[in-house]
Amino acid sequence: MLLEQTYEKLIEMKLYGMAASIKERLERVDHQSLSKEEFFGFLVDDEWLYRENRKLTARLKVAKFKEREAAIENIDYRTPRGLRKTQVLDLAQNRWITAHQCVLITGPSGAGKSYLAQALGLNACRNGFSVQYVRLPTLLAQFVQARAQGTYDRLLKRLSKLSLLVIDDFGLAALSEIERQDLLEAIEERYGTGATLVTSQLPVGDWHEYLGGGRIADAILDRLVHNAHRIELSSKESMRKERAALKHGGQSDK
Repeated sequence: MLLEQTYEKLIEMKLYGMAASIKERLERVDHQSLSKEEFFGFLVDDEWLYRENRKLTARLKVAKFKEREAAIENIDYRTPRGLRKTQVLDLAQNRWITAHQCVLITGPSGAGKSYLAQALGLNACRNGFSVQYVRLPTLLAQFVQARAQGTYDRLLKRLSKLSLLVIDDFGLAALSEIERQDLLEAIEERYGTGATLVTSQLPVGDWHEYLGGGRIADAILDRLVHNAHRIELSSKESMRKERAALKHGGQSDK
């Protein structure tokens, strides 16, 4: 009876992690060998882990990764494509995120840019950073919708609060003047306050022309390229096809 009352109080106080584990821990044979301090410590750990898992689930929902299986530990470096394991593991320490720096990943279609970007993003989520993954065409469409609904400033504010913004498929289609301005606003709002990761089939040297040249292009590149970490991939094999083969029992290089 006392245990049931305690359980109900834990639920009422929203200590769901403790509530879920207290009965199980009391039923374990070895709990009697624990001191009161140790037993209470385990309950606190259960509550902490429960809350951390809830936070991670919420961060992953915001992140909107397309490839939930993308992970640093699953990257295969065997296929020659210019990917250095030491650089990836260094980026996985997330110092570039806390320093509000950029990572630019370039290479041909199928080289594994999106997978690597999402693996770094998922790693950041696991380590407590707020992340959002978005393709550039989708981001630009969000600006169009926000402008029509009168929520443009709200969208910029939301983007500015992210620890990491991952922009995939930069450079696939020509940009209009207003799209270039929207991109500049997004980058400017985050400059010095958040990290940005960009993937593109275009070499960085072609970005100025893609952005139409002039002052807007200068401003965007000044904020993205300055002190950025660069990964230039080159692969004759499609990592996307290799991963598909793996799902059917083959080998894969991600």
